[in-house]
Amino acid sequence: MHTCANSPEEFREQFLCQMEFLPETFKHYTLYHCRQRPEQGYVRLYQNPGKYDFGIGDYTIHKDFSICFSTSLKLLRIGLVYDGTTSFDIPSFAASSFEPSSFLTLEANVKGIQRWKIGQHFHGAELTLYPAFFEELAGRFQNFDLEKYFLLNHTYRHLPAGILPAIHRLIRFDASDSLNPFHLESAILDCLGSIAQCQTADGNNAFSVQIDYGGVAIGNDRYIRFSSDDFRIIQKIHDYLSKCYKEPPTIDALSRDFLISPQKLKAGFPYYFHMTIGEYISSLRMSTAATLLCTTEKSVQEIAKEVGYTYASNFARRFQNTYHCTPLKYRMREKKRSGKET
Repeated sequence: MHTCANSPEEFREQFLCQMEFLPETFKHYTLYHCRQRPEQGYVRLYQNPGKYDFGIGDYTIHKDFSICFSTSLKLLRIGLVYDGTTSFDIPSFAASSFEPSSFLTLEANVKGIQRWKIGQHFHGAELTLYPAFFEELAGRFQNFDLEKYFLLNHTYRHLPAGILPAIHRLIRFDASDSLNPFHLESAILDCLGSIAQCQTADGNNAFSVQIDYGGVAIGNDRYIRFSSDDFRIIQKIHDYLSKCYKEPPTIDALSRDFLISPQKLKAGFPYYFHMTIGEYISSLRMSTAATLLCTTEKSVQEIAKEVGYTYASNFARRFQNTYHCTPLKYRMREKKRSGKET
């Protein structure tokens, strides 16, 4: 049996209730988690109520449940799913699940059922924009109409180059506990600016064609321009690395396996994601380590090994550079913050 929701807010409330997550309010966000089962994970929600919100979640489902939903609101959703596949049934919708990838969808008059299974793990981030914000934009920016760029209720995986860096910037600010309302609205406008740059706006499938995938200068007299295939491959590599960051392959191996030149890969990855492959791997290791420090009692040596470091000293040095404190001080600080210190 499943519960039903008639608005995005009701859907969120019912999901959090099923997860037995309770709110804890901080300066710029609300943390939802279960203190009795910290290993179950968390959801952090940043909001401008009624206009937009940004959620980051890393959690494990502890029981089977489903939620039916029906809403007439027009919503723009943009996000990244690092881990997990969400299953849902929506009549006449273009996709039946969100697998690990980036996604964008402009929804309206949507109804269906979303299901979760015990043991599933989800890790991702999502921006949601609401009608009140669309109305505000219409007053600020003449002739900007999202329906010119998208088919309604179609899930787009192939996003303009500017969107992913904006989302990753929010994720990095969140990881360092420095994400504020100015960062959030700035990133939203960056995403919308990238959408507005799409040259073809014929109301059919404009978002998946005629996208400028950019390029970079190499030296003084060479310019590498990226194609849609390059972007797709680099995005696949990005998603692949999110699963194998503990023992990542070399750039040459990635180039060979994904059929892209090493030079394009080395230039394209930081162009799209604003960090090198090495920096991305390090960020995944550090975010995983931070989670393990907060949700387990494993030693620093055990966590270092689990995230791919042979030597705990190298891990501790990198952690210090990332979070500006030692792993043990980070654990103590987070326990105190969540009220778990005894």
